[in-house]
Amino acid sequence: MKSIFPMLVIATLVLATLACSININVPTIKTGETEILRVNEAVPSGSDFSKLALKMGAGELYLTSGAEGLVQGKIYYNVAAWKPTIIRDQNSVRIEQGQLEKVKLPSDDVTNSWELKLGASPIDLTIDAGAYKGTLNLGGLSLVNLTIRDGASQSEVIFDSPNLVEMEQLQYKTGASEVKLMNLANANTRSVSFDSGAGSYTLDFSGTLSRDMQVDIKSGVSSIKIIVPEGVPCRVTVSGGLNNVSPMGTWTISSNVYEKVGAGPRIDIQLSMGVGNLELISQ
Repeated sequence: MKSIFPMLVIATLVLATLACSININVPTIKTGETEILRVNEAVPSGSDFSKLALKMGAGELYLTSGAEGLVQGKIYYNVAAWKPTIIRDQNSVRIEQGQLEKVKLPSDDVTNSWELKLGASPIDLTIDAGAYKGTLNLGGLSLVNLTIRDGASQSEVIFDSPNLVEMEQLQYKTGASEVKLMNLANANTRSVSFDSGAGSYTLDFSGTLSRDMQVDIKSGVSSIKIIVPEGVPCRVTVSGGLNNVSPMGTWTISSNVYEKVGAGPRIDIQLSMGVGNLELISQ
């Protein structure tokens, strides 16, 4: 568990500057003793899968498998107004951080750390976060859908073992961030949608590819690294203003199309980005 003060500095400098320029009195965050919210939610009944939504602002998020029910763990916080609430509604569970409408740079360090485990039952997982730092190790779960939306994040999403059910879609939308999506073949999804602003991004398709995968990537002024294992057939079509592509390994290049042959299921990537760097790695 670490302080999130450096991230809050980045996220709130703009607000502080704006407040000074137009004379808005923005209240200061008041910190206190670190409190712990213990989470232990059972799997809702009456549906083929559960919907789990996590909504947080600036902070740290760590997810892994191993819960006996739907979700277990602890949330550490030292801003009283940010105390999360847990809301159950039929087959859905939502864990939402309390919000401050306006914030200013705090005088003390702020703690907002979510350390959660997910269970093995089928889950439609949605994560909405602000400027957060985290590691989401989602291998060995049963995710039917995965949606992540965040602001300025430094995060790593890992499927270190195969997803146990077929995922319909994996969606990730982020601002100016540093994001790594690792072992994406293990996600067992038919579709990946990745939408980002300026930043540094890695999409690693290692793992066991059990069916064809359609991938749609949209990005601004960025540095993107795409890793495809040797022997996996893949086609990458590049559009937009990008003119700096660095292929590594064996690729057949025709205009803006980069292709490699192999056996088994195929990855088809449509990439649209502005000025930036693209590394295409076959390894």
